[in-house]
Amino acid sequence: MSEVLSQDEIDNLLKQLSTGELDVEDMAGKTEKQVKNYDFARPAKFSKEHLRTLEIIFEHYGRLLSTNLPAYLRKSVQIEVVNSEAVTYSEFSNALSNPVLLGIVNFAPLSGNIILELASNLGYAFVDRMLGGYGEPLEKTREFSEIELSIIERVYSICANLLREPWQNVIALEPRVERIETNSQYAQIISPTEMTAIITLNIKIGTNVEGLMNICLPYITIEDIIDKLNTKYWFSTMQDKDDNTYHDVIETVIAKAKIPMKAVLGKSKISVNDFVNLQKGDIIKIGTKVDDELNVYVGNMLKFKALPGSASENYAIKITSIIREE
Repeated sequence: MSEVLSQDEIDNLLKQLSTGELDVEDMAGKTEKQVKNYDFARPAKFSKEHLRTLEIIFEHYGRLLSTNLPAYLRKSVQIEVVNSEAVTYSEFSNALSNPVLLGIVNFAPLSGNIILELASNLGYAFVDRMLGGYGEPLEKTREFSEIELSIIERVYSICANLLREPWQNVIALEPRVERIETNSQYAQIISPTEMTAIITLNIKIGTNVEGLMNICLPYITIEDIIDKLNTKYWFSTMQDKDDNTYHDVIETVIAKAKIPMKAVLGKSKISVNDFVNLQKGDIIKIGTKVDDELNVYVGNMLKFKALPGSASENYAIKITSIIREE
């Protein structure tokens, strides 16, 4: 119930209105100031600006992964940033399932570590693909073997090394994978109440395997550079890059790929009986003349015509024409 004014208070208000000391419009425009609740258990150490800058950094990181991983997996890889949020470390660790793939990465020269958490189905697909399979995930999850963890550690090392370029506008990093844990209880790198920034990437391998990678960045690890995690600073220090930068990266990755190449001297058909009775010195007639061009295959595709010869005491071929087919 509102307070009732006395007659003296009413007279005083009327006097102030008449003399101009009190303005009715100013009083009408004043609103009660809202009090914002502050949760001391979840201090707001990461602002929206910090999270947005981290998203930009890891969008760049996702592009690097999608360019480099296909060279090892021999399949297309699509990666996008899907979410960023600030949570306590206990919330992050409690949401993990078992088994889980946690890569503990030393974030030198910063003090402390970060965590790269990879969905288990992606881990199984990496192992299957790098061992020559189709990259299919397991129907039923199980513990990872020591051999599988060794293969996955190699993938983690690639992922850790690629962190350098996206962060170079903020700090020159020397990231290194310290270990891989499959149980979240053994990955307590900070206090459960400490705040962390979680950046979530969606990774799609080929057309049938899809999973998430969560990057956990503890506040105490990046506290020394937190002031640099704003878009204004980040863009002001961004180095001008040539438009051909990613073309060069792609060419470098492709140049490392090895493909089989063969020149077919000729073909012939013989009976099984003749094949079994072949002796040293026997001659097999093929349907190619000495001066005929040879078919040169790249993989299983006919790409060149060539003439046989030698170079520095080695067999060689000389390309005479290129076969271009769509």
